[in-house]
Amino acid sequence: MTQAAQTPETKPQTDEEIIDSIGAYGYGWHDSDAAGASARRGLNEDVVRDISAKKNEPEWMLKRRLKALEIFDKKPLPTWGADLSDIDFDNIKYFVRSTEKQAQTWDDLPEDIKNTYDKLGIPEAEKQRLVAGVAAQYESEVVYHQIREDLEKQGVIFVDTDTGLREYPELFEEYFGSVIPAGDNKFSALNTAVWSGGSFIYVPKGVHVDIPLQAYFRINTENMGQFERTLIIVDEDAYVHYVEGCTAPIYKTDSLHSAVVEIIVKKGGRCRYTTIQNWSNNVYNLVTKRTKCEEGGTMEWVDGNIGSKVTMKYPAVWMTGPHAKGEVLSVAFAGEGQFQDTGAKMVHMAPYTSSNIVSKSVARGGGRAAYRGLVQINKDAHHSASNVECDALLVDSISRSDTYPYNDIRNDHVTLGHEATVSQVSEDQLFYLMSRGIEEDEAMAMIVRGFVEPIAKELPMEYALELNRLIELQMEGSVG
Repeated sequence: MTQAAQTPETKPQTDEEIIDSIGAYGYGWHDSDAAGASARRGLNEDVVRDISAKKNEPEWMLKRRLKALEIFDKKPLPTWGADLSDIDFDNIKYFVRSTEKQAQTWDDLPEDIKNTYDKLGIPEAEKQRLVAGVAAQYESEVVYHQIREDLEKQGVIFVDTDTGLREYPELFEEYFGSVIPAGDNKFSALNTAVWSGGSFIYVPKGVHVDIPLQAYFRINTENMGQFERTLIIVDEDAYVHYVEGCTAPIYKTDSLHSAVVEIIVKKGGRCRYTTIQNWSNNVYNLVTKRTKCEEGGTMEWVDGNIGSKVTMKYPAVWMTGPHAKGEVLSVAFAGEGQFQDTGAKMVHMAPYTSSNIVSKSVARGGGRAAYRGLVQINKDAHHSASNVECDALLVDSISRSDTYPYNDIRNDHVTLGHEATVSQVSEDQLFYLMSRGIEEDEAMAMIVRGFVEPIAKELPMEYALELNRLIELQMEGSVG
């Protein structure tokens, strides 16, 4: 989450002032790149061994990494979706260590890193107790981490993934790669080979984490690859809400963000995973996210995709136990030069399971937004139900929206609903709002905010306000 600093004398800006005065991307500064400048480029066995050695990992993890590298080298790039042929894997920096050790307080952080997170409002969120725990990843590693003491006493684990491997090796090894194996796709193989950072969370039986855990991911170095690995285990009848935010500086050359998120929801458990992504328009955002949801469990993905050059992301729920539930609420905004290829995957593997997908996309300035989704109901998943809604809004005549639904139904005793709409902002809508004294740019922003409101209302208040502000920034100059 980001927060604009205000002095006591500063009056809050109106929507119109924000649109008129602020650039479309407000987080494009970069700090000193001394660590990044000395980092090695390219990917080979020596690089993978070096990453593992620097982290002092057990032998089994090194073997996993090297096997994943073999898979990555053999697997081709996807031939569908966005064109990824311009990614130069030999020019990427796969590991950048920005600080030698994790800070215990914000004041312990190196000054340039601390200033970055001050600008993004992260320490303020912790001070105001808006979050139950906070993690900050800068480049390849988590530089700061805290969790409320009362949650620690209840047995909640919230650490960075590297610490999880060191301090909880049996739990970690049991679940690492159990939901998303290295061979799932080319980028899950890449992540498994070079992963660094991310969050490791375990919520014990019956424990409810009442306010969100938050993580923030920042790329600073040019040609950087960020490959965090997040692993969340929600035990029986437990609950957690995890929120992540992402930004990067603007460079002339591209960076790569390729994360893997694995979630296991046990019997009767519930997990909500919220993403507010605002990468700069030189970042390829290629992410694999999947949940295994057991009997009576509930998984909710709330996905906000605002920035990046290319995003390919399809949060998934594998419902393996009866009465499991999966939900994906997704909003994607494609501006000039951007391709948002997003969607969801729901796989019903047990009876009486249910899923719901609501996808909203907005395209302007020649941007392209696509919904790509799968609903699979297996032969044993009788009396299951799924509902899919895909709505696209085109702000102008030069933008594009596509829908690629795939439904694989193998049982007759199920219910499936699918609805898709594409609409364009009409002259009548603008005229009506302008006749009420609203300026044209502000009227356009209001229409877009109303369109995505079903997603925004599912966010915590401060994140909903942030999403609306990001939309306003993206809508700058959309008229005329």
